[in-house]
Amino acid sequence: MSLATLLLLADGRLPSGGHAHSGGLEAQVAAGRVKEISGLDGFLRGKLATGGLVSAAFAAAACADVTRFSELDLGLDARTPSPGLRRASRAQGRALLRAGRAMWTLPAAVGREPHQPVALGALAAAAGLSPVEVAVAAAHGSITGPASAAVRLLGLDPYAVHALLARLAPECDRVAAVAAERSGDPVDELPAAGAPLLDIGAEHHATWEVRLFAS
Repeated sequence: MSLATLLLLADGRLPSGGHAHSGGLEAQVAAGRVKEISGLDGFLRGKLATGGLVSAAFAAAACADVTRFSELDLGLDARTPSPGLRRASRAQGRALLRAGRAMWTLPAAVGREPHQPVALGALAAAAGLSPVEVAVAAAHGSITGPASAAVRLLGLDPYAVHALLARLAPECDRVAAVAAERSGDPVDELPAAGAPLLDIGAEHHATWEVRLFAS
C-alpha cells in the first residue's frame, strides 16, 4: 500500500471536477430539508449509507478486476434512475480519467466516459492500490463533496463541518470494508441502495436556470 498515493486519489484538489458538484445537496437545501449542521449530519449519513456504499462497492470491484469495467458501468446505470445523476456521474468519470491519464497508464477497457466509481477503480488499479483502499476513497468522497458544498450553500462554519466529517470517519471505514468484501460479487449482487429524494431532486435541479452547482 502507498498511503501517499491513496491521499493523492482522495484529495479534493485533484482536478476531477468534483468541486462543481454538490452531490444532490443543493436541491435539498432549496427544498428546505437541510438548513443547518444537524440537517447536514443527517444528509451525509444517508448519503454514505446509500450512494456512498454503492460507489465504494463499484470502485472496489473495478479495482479488483479490470476486465469488468463495461458490466460494472451498466450496473451503475441500472442503479441510477435519474438521467441527471447519470450525466453528472459520467461527467465526473470523464474528468477523473483525464487527471488519471496524466499520472498513470490506465487500462484501455475503462472506456472514454465511465461512471465516476468505475473511473476511480481504474485509477486505483493503475496506481497499485487495493479494493479496500479505493473503497475508502469512494466512501470519503461521497460525503466530503456535499460537505464542502454546504459551506458555500448555507454559510456553515467550516470548522464545524470538518468536525462532522471527523465524526463520520469511522462510518466511512465501516462502509468501505463492507464494500470491499463484496468486490468479487456478480454485478447484479453488488449493493443497490437507493435514495429516491436525491433522484427526484436531481431532476428538478436540472431544470433550474440559475444554480451554483452542476448537480
